[in-house]
Amino acid sequence: MNKIIRCAIYTRKSNEEGLEQNFNSLDAQRESCEAYIKSQVHEGWKIIPKHYDDGGFSGGTLNRPAFQQLLQDIKQDKVDIVVVYKVDRLTRSLMDFSKIVEVFDSHSTSFVSITQHFNTTTSMGRLTLNILLSFAQFEREVTGERIRDKFAASAKKGLWITGATPLGYKKDNGALVEDTEQSWKIQTIFGKYLELKSVAKLKFYLDENEVHTRSDKKFSKGNLYHLLSNKVYIGKITKDNNIYEGKHDAIISTEIFNQVQKLLQANSICTPTTKRKSSNALLQGKIFDDKGNYFSPSRSTGRSGKIYNYYINQGIKQGKYDKTQCITRIPAKRIEDFIFNELNTFIHNTKSMQKIIANKPLNIQAKLLTNLQNFEFNRDSMRNILSKVIIDNNCTELLLSKNKLYELITSETSFSKDENISLKFNIKITQCSQKGNTMLMGLGGNYNQTLVNAIIKGFYYNKLILEGKTTAELQTRNARRLRKLRFLPPKLIEQIFTGTQDADLTVEKLCNLKY
Repeated sequence: MNKIIRCAIYTRKSNEEGLEQNFNSLDAQRESCEAYIKSQVHEGWKIIPKHYDDGGFSGGTLNRPAFQQLLQDIKQDKVDIVVVYKVDRLTRSLMDFSKIVEVFDSHSTSFVSITQHFNTTTSMGRLTLNILLSFAQFEREVTGERIRDKFAASAKKGLWITGATPLGYKKDNGALVEDTEQSWKIQTIFGKYLELKSVAKLKFYLDENEVHTRSDKKFSKGNLYHLLSNKVYIGKITKDNNIYEGKHDAIISTEIFNQVQKLLQANSICTPTTKRKSSNALLQGKIFDDKGNYFSPSRSTGRSGKIYNYYINQGIKQGKYDKTQCITRIPAKRIEDFIFNELNTFIHNTKSMQKIIANKPLNIQAKLLTNLQNFEFNRDSMRNILSKVIIDNNCTELLLSKNKLYELITSETSFSKDENISLKFNIKITQCSQKGNTMLMGLGGNYNQTLVNAIIKGFYYNKLILEGKTTAELQTRNARRLRKLRFLPPKLIEQIFTGTQDADLTVEKLCNLKY
């Protein structure tokens, strides 16, 4: 009996056009690959049911969610052969392909292109693939040059051809035409900025008056800075620092536009005695979700003037995922404090640190470990040893640089190849139903999802009542009693959300509490 050979099918399409169809390009690629695998059943080939489909992702990058999941499964020895329709579905970069083959070889995984009949288990197959990929990369670069030349030529003619249509305009046969249903927003933004003289105040005004983007989202400060400096609104087209006369009509007069630019410049000037503050975000550049999306530091100011710091998921901000697929944001102080405390405990753990300096003589090890007990761990030390933080809904993984830890303990540089030490913690992330925000939950503890859901429902039912909703569900006894939970003491709510409440606490007891 032949050994079962597990075959994973990978499909990719560079853009999203046509993906909404019932049978699209990804389906066609998979169907062809399935037929090929079935033809090899006598060799023991078997299709892995899991789909690895990347729709709307370029082959010029390896940062594709389905492809990254495929690599992860290969590293866990779950795949014997990767089957694709054409080799350029996997990558169009020769350099990236060499990295992929290295991963495949190290885990005894073969690669098959059904239309080109290549197998990377042989040296001839690898040579042929390298030649093919060289031409694929050449074709991609030539295509890119042609597209750039076309864009430059269109700009010289005053045509808008690249990127999303600017707010206030719509396209008509390839030309920009004023969109009277939206252009008033641009006039309001420019006029109010000259009046308020602050982008922050302008944003507050727009939010208060519910002036939103074309997709009915609130304007961010970045949006507003971009709009206020966009020359398209005075009838110009810019391309590669060149300015051309546009074929479209201006929405803003040149005089008003120039006044806005002077004000923007004046507000951005730093005097010799004023320095811009660098970000104080402790985890900037180091925190990601399980899909590889980067969390960037952000802040918001409440009406009372209190500042709230967060890490915002760029995958959602860039529209790659929606709020139901990813963690949206993490309160900065809670995740930073948690990681700082855990790392502080870890480096003062003798057994953990002894493994790092195992190459030292025993007497030197003893001295270093004694000195380490008096070492004061600080924010700089934390950033130095921390390589990466990976967060999903149920686990937080910290990756630490072994070389940096060695240097921290010994004050010597390690010349060995750096490795990451992985620390995993079971931390619950719960989703808030109203705004899609997230909250970092405690670990360990007696975490009770029923209690958390009851509190969330209570606040949600109250929100519906305030909005004037009168559904049958809101009139039930259960809805009325859950609404009382919004008056729970903040300390008790925190205990429930961190799993440190009394083990015998129930929803019934919560509703009957006297406070």
